[in-house]
Amino acid sequence: MPGTRKLGRPTDHRKAMLRGMVTYLFENGKIETTVYRAKEVRPIAEKMITLAKNPTLANKRALLGYITKEAVVYKLINEIAPKYEERNGGYTRIVRTGMRRGDAAEMGIIELI
Repeated sequence: MPGTRKLGRPTDHRKAMLRGMVTYLFENGKIETTVYRAKEVRPIAEKMITLAKNPTLANKRALLGYITKEAVVYKLINEIAPKYEERNGGYTRIVRTGMRRGDAAEMGIIELI
């Protein structure tokens, strides 16, 4: 079930981290992180793309309330969402890349398809 992993962080820190990761994902197209963090980012990012596909005033305000950079919201609405107009979901992909050297955490890349 999405949103149930605590990721070793207090609630406020976890929410801020996920907001930052979603913003960075839309800004750059992909991020390298642990697989568990990527699995938490995926449903949030897909919901944001779904909102951006129908850019009503309420949806724009919801996006601006979650994504931390205004320029990224406009990029999401004008460039990213139109690519997925015919698609009903599955906008992101998680590719496992191996273990991290320091603590052997499983790493992966989450990217927009």
